[in-house]
Amino acid sequence: MLEENIVKLPGTGKHLTPAQTVLAALDESAFTGFHWKAMITSGMGFFTDAYDLFIIGVALSILTPIWHLSPLQIGLLGSTSLLAAAFGALIFGRLADVIGRHAIYGLTLVVLAAGAIASAFSPGVIWLIVFRFILGLGIGGDYPLSATLMSEYANRRDRGKMVTMVFSMQALGLIMGPLVALLLLASGINHDLIWRIMLALGAVPALATFYLRLQISETPRYALSMQGDLDGALRTVDAVTRKSQGNTGTRPTPLSKKASRKNTYQGRPWLSLLLKAPYLRWLIGTAGCWFLLDVAYYGTTISSPLVLKSLNSHATLVTNMLYTLLIFVIAALPGYILAIFTIDRLGRKVIQCLGFTLMTLAYALIAFAPALSSLTLPFLLVYGVSYFFTEFGPNVTTFVYPAEVFPVMIRTTGHGIAAALGKTGAFLGALVFPYLLATYHLSGAMGFAAIVSFLGLLLTIFLLPEPNQRSLEEISNEHEVLNRHEEPVPAAV
Repeated sequence: MLEENIVKLPGTGKHLTPAQTVLAALDESAFTGFHWKAMITSGMGFFTDAYDLFIIGVALSILTPIWHLSPLQIGLLGSTSLLAAAFGALIFGRLADVIGRHAIYGLTLVVLAAGAIASAFSPGVIWLIVFRFILGLGIGGDYPLSATLMSEYANRRDRGKMVTMVFSMQALGLIMGPLVALLLLASGINHDLIWRIMLALGAVPALATFYLRLQISETPRYALSMQGDLDGALRTVDAVTRKSQGNTGTRPTPLSKKASRKNTYQGRPWLSLLLKAPYLRWLIGTAGCWFLLDVAYYGTTISSPLVLKSLNSHATLVTNMLYTLLIFVIAALPGYILAIFTIDRLGRKVIQCLGFTLMTLAYALIAFAPALSSLTLPFLLVYGVSYFFTEFGPNVTTFVYPAEVFPVMIRTTGHGIAAALGKTGAFLGALVFPYLLATYHLSGAMGFAAIVSFLGLLLTIFLLPEPNQRSLEEISNEHEVLNRHEEPVPAAV
């Protein structure tokens, strides 16, 4: 059993089992080169996600006159991959808990890349919808895998920063989208070729990091709790902390082969655990906030060309691309950067509440001050503020939260459910927002976004804990499971 070979944690007087000792070494390690490698490897999926998110709006602007697309077709092409991402998050999230993070970590990139390449060769609307669906499956699957892998490898002090850095690769994708669009539009290439190149480029970063993902070992937390592999977890932790091992002095004695292969969670029904308080409350909080955020965020982002066109109907597509690039560089990117440097100081809950509050105010100001939509600079300023506090706020924290609050047995499952609800919200936002803009104009669409953001603020306040600076095992109290083979009894919030 994992109680064998008890060791003493130097300087604390605490006696820890070998499993706890391994995790203590990981939690107290420094930020090493391995963490940088894992961050870049995981982040490429989100770079592609953001690139694809933006580029489909531009591609549809080009495709509409070529294929004579109807409003329904435009809505389906813009939102299909988001709906597919919900299924991808559920499927791959559950698989990662059942067969391991490492086993399917690279598979999500293969699916994503295949969908992007196939989309570029689509002969018609139906095929493009099908291939965008395949692309979305890979994108959705990458959410629980990358978030959980980074959180389970991270140390306690920098975990929020590390997971945020993975997600913040979205910022580069958001910037790369309009840059690619501007270059291709200025090149004079035939427009029927331009949109195909735009979509095909989404496969490049995914394929570029596929080999790196195969080199990432199973996370020590999964290896210990789900496979009972202490020796494998110990080797991985040694590799992660090789530059800081001397600071911990916590290398345990290897267990016997029989003990080291025992599955701590063997026979436990995952669904009953997920529905156990307070995990159910946290699931509603993480999934609900992600859903509401993405309704507003994806609705406004995918519809950015339409939003900017409503500001100036005579502006060219290139001009609107420049406006969009300006917003992303000046507002969105700094929001990601500030979140990276403050999330482990201010905490997840403070940042998420602040973000939802300022999003609500910015959207409401645009909705209830119609004159603002006729003034380019003031409008871009307020619209930029909404983007800044989306990134320095719930767009980051809704990704971080479910990677921290659930125990290892259901961590990617819980994250997958939250991400699936988020992508469902993204699908609805992308589908509904163009209709709101056309029917109720900019004020109606932004008023809707303000209400949705306010609801996200309420859910955050009443349903979510603050996991900052605590180990993953402390947050869910799953160290009780590792020691006594009991179902986790969550710590009080």
